[in-house]
Amino acid sequence: MSFQTRDGRDWTPQYLISIDPKKCIGCGRCFKVCGRDVMTLKGISEDGEFVNLDDDDDEIEKKVMVMNDQGACIGCGACARVCPANCQAHASAVPEAA
Repeated sequence: MSFQTRDGRDWTPQYLISIDPKKCIGCGRCFKVCGRDVMTLKGISEDGEFVNLDDDDDEIEKKVMVMNDQGACIGCGACARVCPANCQAHASAVPEAA
């Protein structure tokens, strides 16, 4: 799928499709540049399960970004440009639901 910029140049959106929790350092830079609530910060317990940040802090081993509203992504790529951990995967087209 291809689109055009305001002045008519070709542009292909690169949509955020996943975030690798093993690579993510939970810095929040991607969250800060995204105005569309595509991501949210979650905690990971020592068992490797996602927990809400308002849960008991003793359960949280580390914090990571997770997908919140994948459909809200406009494919601008701002999140990828600010990520120091290179933990995101992007694709030019969203796969059709089966």
